[in-house]
Amino acid sequence: MFLLRLLVMAFSLIAGLVLHNIWRLLKLNSPWPRLFLLSISWTSGIATATKGVRIRRNVFYAANHHSWIDIPVMSGVTGCTFVANDGIEGWPLIGWLCKINNTIFVSRENKLSVGNQVDELRDAMTGDQPVTIFPEGTTHDGSGLLPFKPSLFAALAPPPPGMLVQPVFLSYGRHTHRIAWVGDEKVTDNFWRLLSYLKPITATLHFLEPFDPAHYPDRKAISAEVRARIGSAMEGGGQSMPYV
Repeated sequence: MFLLRLLVMAFSLIAGLVLHNIWRLLKLNSPWPRLFLLSISWTSGIATATKGVRIRRNVFYAANHHSWIDIPVMSGVTGCTFVANDGIEGWPLIGWLCKINNTIFVSRENKLSVGNQVDELRDAMTGDQPVTIFPEGTTHDGSGLLPFKPSLFAALAPPPPGMLVQPVFLSYGRHTHRIAWVGDEKVTDNFWRLLSYLKPITATLHFLEPFDPAHYPDRKAISAEVRARIGSAMEGGGQSMPYV
């Protein structure tokens, strides 16, 4: 099963690259990076389901984070781009795929570059492609939420006109621990474990109630509101508590 899935991924990649380049030559907006990422989740044996009403334009998504597979799952459904650690930029193939999906690379070590990163993020937010961040800053086993890193929420203080924040609770149900990429586990080991698993897995994206970040005083308050809503949904099995 692992080899079969790997071959399908390779075929999807080649076909996607050819079609993407054709679209670029014709100066058309290419859907193929998104479709390729969607094919990655399908080929990995993961079906996607959504709950709640997804905002499609003028939206900034913030989601909890379990594994590398969250990226193709989330992008396959929403067509979003991501903020990612700049170390990924140099990864063979993966880094290049991130670039063609307009990923915004940030440095966790260089604190002096945060201002430039926020400016770049603000520019991306005003484009046609929504942006997703994983404010926990790392993957984990899904048993709870890690502390959020509020720095990138500075791009929303103040927000671009009409921009809403929509928290997303991402769950793999009873398979969350199998999906999770935790600690010092190699990405190749996590990749093998996922692609070797025969039973179907459903990733459910709970699109929670959006809010206007302009109503919050600063990045820390916006971050705390996102964390509270995702935490509430996690405790309620995907149903967020009402907010006044």
